[in-house]
Amino acid sequence: MSEHEPSGVARRAATSEETVRANRLWWDAEAPAYQREHGAFLGDADFVWCPEGLREADAHLLGDVRGATVLEVGAGAAQCSRWLLGAGAARVVATDVSAGQLAASLELDELHGTRVPLAQADAQRLPFADAAFDVVCSAFGAVPFVADSAAVMREAARVLRPGGRWVFSVTHPLRWAFPDDPGPGGLTATSSYFDRTPYVEHDDAGRATYVEHHRTLGDRVREVRAAGLVLVDLVEPEWPAGHERTWGGWSPLRGRLLPGTAVFVCEKPAQRQP
Repeated sequence: MSEHEPSGVARRAATSEETVRANRLWWDAEAPAYQREHGAFLGDADFVWCPEGLREADAHLLGDVRGATVLEVGAGAAQCSRWLLGAGAARVVATDVSAGQLAASLELDELHGTRVPLAQADAQRLPFADAAFDVVCSAFGAVPFVADSAAVMREAARVLRPGGRWVFSVTHPLRWAFPDDPGPGGLTATSSYFDRTPYVEHDDAGRATYVEHHRTLGDRVREVRAAGLVLVDLVEPEWPAGHERTWGGWSPLRGRLLPGTAVFVCEKPAQRQP
């Protein structure tokens, strides 16, 4: 959930078009402030899966990326893509729905002399050919910010080559039962975990300015399987000792008691040999 003060907040239905428009405009406006606030933690060329600080360099959830073609979905300023290039990936493409986030990526490329190919795209409709990538990944990008996350799973499966891997991290679904509060108020459940009504911030005219969609763990597993993928691991990062950073609703207090992130590691089955 966002970290600015909206005119109003509601739990209400939000269409796919409304969701895409709201989140594109929100991230266009928010991108510079987001990078200023979180850029040091994320790094300019690092792959951080979550506010708990789990890094791909340690977790190896994507497998061996050397020589691989990789697509990052909901890439923000493409910090993960930049790290992947440094880790030996042969080709990396970063997508985001927000031109503002992609502009932030161009600024980092200019600063570091790197070049990450970019595409502005809705994750529900990826502009790539079938079986174009060995790996598709998303670190807190795209999946919660669309109305039809099952379509994101289908698109990831479509652009993956057989034997490829799709890995994505999201806010742990359990967190939706609790207030988005890093303090003691965030330790008491106030909503039903099974209430899938979207979280919507809106302006004075009632227009959505930011939207997130909730799915349960079971929903996510069913989305993965319906896309023809195999769930090979579900990682729930524990809050590390000595990590005192607060990020929105993530904090040492909550992190030591409640899971904050879920990372889904999925594979596309290899084609059977005739």
